[in-house]
Amino acid sequence: MAARGRLSARFHRVHGANVRLDASRTRATRVQSFAHGLCFSQEPLAPGQAFAVEIEEKEPGWCGHLHVGLTARDPQGLAAAVPEYSLPDLVNMGDSWVFAITRNHNRVAAEGTEGPRGSPREPFLVVGQARIPRDALVGRSRPSRYSHILDDLYRANVLPATARRSRIGVLYAPQPDGTADMHILINGEDMGPSARGLPAARPLYAVVDVFASTKSVRVIPVEYGFPSLQTLCRIVIQKHVVHRLAIDGLDLPPPLRSFCQDE
Repeated sequence: MAARGRLSARFHRVHGANVRLDASRTRATRVQSFAHGLCFSQEPLAPGQAFAVEIEEKEPGWCGHLHVGLTARDPQGLAAAVPEYSLPDLVNMGDSWVFAITRNHNRVAAEGTEGPRGSPREPFLVVGQARIPRDALVGRSRPSRYSHILDDLYRANVLPATARRSRIGVLYAPQPDGTADMHILINGEDMGPSARGLPAARPLYAVVDVFASTKSVRVIPVEYGFPSLQTLCRIVIQKHVVHRLAIDGLDLPPPLRSFCQDE
């Protein structure tokens, strides 16, 4: 899982016509228009492996937000003509399951189904057999003059799904009948199955459509097993300060200080 995670934690070389990737292929920016922003994971995902992105830039004036999902189509086979939209173009081609992230997505449950499960304060998110450290999946605000007013809100995990700094992930959970359920993760919450009956035996790639008001996203590496020492340090430091601006006064190495404040 760890080795596959490192390979998949960047975007595929095949992408929409209006997308520009940085040198590491971990940041995707739509440089014009509102469409042709389709991106894929570099490698197919392993069962229970989350592919997560953080919304870095928004572009006002457009209606609609980020689209995420999975596809059983090899992105290399789409190189000659990447679809303009994930919805409906890619989905209409078959073997793809994509959903639009809405402003209240992480607070809405379909009638007769369970809503988000598990407390945001729990250290691990459990989806099927996958146990994922929640810390990397939760979006946080940048520190500012009024951060201390908002800290309790962000710790309670109410960052809007489509806001800057929000983190969106997707994974699939194999089922006993040989199929898989697709789960969308928003700021550390599992939205429950968004699609069922996916072909678990086929390679499944993550789909990220940098659509409309979402202008730029970056891939968030997701740790498995035990959290890193850096993550554990952040948890302890944030627990013992009044608010994140107080971290400026601590004698910390600059990279750790930034990590504690901004991530």
